[in-house]
Amino acid sequence: MARIDYDEDEDEIDGDGRPDWRRRLLTWTLAAIGLGLGFLIPYTLYLNSQVSERFGQLRWQVPTRVYARPLQLAPGVAMDAQTLKTELAAASYREDGGKRAGTYSHEGSDWVIASRGFRDVDGDVAPSRVELRLSGGRVARLRDAGSGKAAKSVRLDPARIATLYGQSQEERQLVRIEDVPELLVTGLQAVEDRDFAHHHGIDLSGMLRAAWVNLRSGEARQGGSTLTQQLARSGILGIGREQTYTRKFNEILFALLIEARYDKRAILEAYLNQVYLGQRGSQEIRGAAAGAEFWFGRDLGDLSTEQIAMLIGLVKGPSAYDPRRHPENALARRNFVLARMHESQPQLIDDAEYQRALKAPLGVTDAPGSTSANPFPAYVDLVRRQLVRDYPADALQGAGLRVMTGMSPSAQAYAEGAVTRTLDSLENKKRPPLQAGVVVTDVDNGDVLAVVGSRNFRQPGFNRAIEAQRPVGSLLKPFVYMLALASPNRWSLASWVDDSPVTVTLANGKRWSPGNSDGRSHGSVRLIDALAQSYNQATVRVGMDVTPQRLAMLLEKLAGIEAAPNPSLILGSVDQSPYAIAQLYQFLASGGEIQPLHLVRGVLDREGRMLKRYDKAPKPAQPGDSIAVRLITTALQRTVSNGTAHQLVRDGLGRLDAAGKTGTSNDGRDSWFAGYTGDHLAVVWVGNDQNEMTGLYGSTGAMRVWSGLFSRLPSTPLKVDNEGLDWQWVAQSNSTDASCPDVRRFPFAKGYAPPYQPCVYAQPEPEEEQGGGWRSWFGLDPKPPRDPAREVPQQAPNPPPQEQR
Repeated sequence: MARIDYDEDEDEIDGDGRPDWRRRLLTWTLAAIGLGLGFLIPYTLYLNSQVSERFGQLRWQVPTRVYARPLQLAPGVAMDAQTLKTELAAASYREDGGKRAGTYSHEGSDWVIASRGFRDVDGDVAPSRVELRLSGGRVARLRDAGSGKAAKSVRLDPARIATLYGQSQEERQLVRIEDVPELLVTGLQAVEDRDFAHHHGIDLSGMLRAAWVNLRSGEARQGGSTLTQQLARSGILGIGREQTYTRKFNEILFALLIEARYDKRAILEAYLNQVYLGQRGSQEIRGAAAGAEFWFGRDLGDLSTEQIAMLIGLVKGPSAYDPRRHPENALARRNFVLARMHESQPQLIDDAEYQRALKAPLGVTDAPGSTSANPFPAYVDLVRRQLVRDYPADALQGAGLRVMTGMSPSAQAYAEGAVTRTLDSLENKKRPPLQAGVVVTDVDNGDVLAVVGSRNFRQPGFNRAIEAQRPVGSLLKPFVYMLALASPNRWSLASWVDDSPVTVTLANGKRWSPGNSDGRSHGSVRLIDALAQSYNQATVRVGMDVTPQRLAMLLEKLAGIEAAPNPSLILGSVDQSPYAIAQLYQFLASGGEIQPLHLVRGVLDREGRMLKRYDKAPKPAQPGDSIAVRLITTALQRTVSNGTAHQLVRDGLGRLDAAGKTGTSNDGRDSWFAGYTGDHLAVVWVGNDQNEMTGLYGSTGAMRVWSGLFSRLPSTPLKVDNEGLDWQWVAQSNSTDASCPDVRRFPFAKGYAPPYQPCVYAQPEPEEEQGGGWRSWFGLDPKPPRDPAREVPQQAPNPPPQEQR
């Protein structure tokens, strides 16, 4: 049989009969390439879809920010130097010449303030630079610093008081590339990625250098990453921070894909909004704008050259170069960045600026400013409660909204300080631990200016301003008397009321016989004195005349307070919170307007568009309501000048002509005070969480907190409008002449003053000096007429009794 010989390919078999290695290598190479492409192409397509999904839509979780109210300054506004400093500090203003936005200067009583522009509920507010003078506890002069012309008013940008984060605890403020300082954009490239404008996502020479260093060290020490690669691994595309070759491979692919899909401008903008620049607790500081505020307390556009250099330097390592913890490292890194800026081509900073910046301090704030999540938990708790119907928690947090509130940083600080000082001074071994709740409002518009919900006011938890439901005691008495005064044909401040033992038969047949806290009866007393001295027996008689049912209806109408119309309601047998009482007294403080209290003035979206506004103008007071309120306010001023709140005058607060009412529950368990001036209303509760006896009256507990607050808070004196009132001198039950003996001056609703009757024993003007002669032995000297703006003549300056509970 013939053997068939076939030729083996010379490329397959070498001279020794073995397969050619070159052919085998080629086969393996092609197979590897095929396998690689089979993996790489689908993987690259997957990553490309990830870029489209995650980068193309760029939906960062931006925290919702809560702001205080803008500080409005105008001639005549109550203001002092300490309060102005407190307000400016809260809004991160610096005492630095008053020329650049966000700075101020002052010499004596003269101030220069350069405000920042901002958007409020009524639109944009332009930046301004004003000069003002403080004198006599108020703004005496305000003018434009440029033109020197008088200015009617100025609004300063508000302080950020809280930040509401979503699931991601990241502090971030989104900026557009055109709003970023040019030096920051060019300086970042000069230091971090000199070839950024020309490469396509990766820098091969930089990567080779990094690989060589890593190979020699045996570990990953350098990355050689471009800005695009840094953006890819920063978390925006879900790549971890661990230094591995797999991460590097993914990073390179992502960078190439990003560069293929987006222009350099979009990449830079994303980087500036994503870059990690520090940490505060669980909060990551993300983006250049948040970094500028966190480290320097400034807007991004307000940074100096050296501060921009420090911000760029932090990109390499916010922990290693932390200027607060490692100032020497930070200074060296900042100066390195300044040198790069100076040496770059083209030169970013000239010789003079370079030398100046090298000598400048780091310029960081002592502590992070407004990035603290929630330094005012009680206030923000009420903000959330107000917004809950319109913005559920998951829609509010991390939504990038701007919540504009009515908080006054100075009122909040003074309220917190008053609580701390007063409760510390009241502590003793015999008294149980004390707590407090405080609500401060603006009497003109219903803004809630301050809320204290706990003695430890920085700690979230039980908010006593709204959750502490405690017996209010005598705080309801003004509303009992207001109902009576609403019938001017029957009742007036000059009416006589019987303060003798009283017994009321209840619906169940039982008898109720309340007494006065001093254990005494006082006979026939004027209605104004019954309220000022808080007599229980007289109040019950008036209350039964106007009926508990009408009182319960009034409380529900004014403050939404639901109370059983029992006779004991007349003396305050209802549990309420400081916030509810503030809403009730707002009716009196506003002159008879029904003003729903609100913490939120409005909500803006992340673009600054108005979503909802809450600070609507209240309805004007009804004429009858306003007259009754003026009469009650006059009586409550009497409470301060000569009644149970007279200690306020001794504290030096007589200048405010404040109106107020003390309240104490049975056995001294709860101490209350509600008082208002021409600008502010404050309601204070002091007591014990376990309802133990404190031994405090309204005047010895809560009123001391009120006094501590208003001894610092600038406020306008309370002046009662005389419209609808008729002031008359009264003796017994008739109008008479001012020269008559034993007369007092009272306001009446117009048309309802008692009939005139001349006194029988009118006294001629004495020839001897005023206050001398025999008439003074018997107290017969004619009393000089009082200023019509004052409410009633002062009584004998004896210490007032404690309020009747």
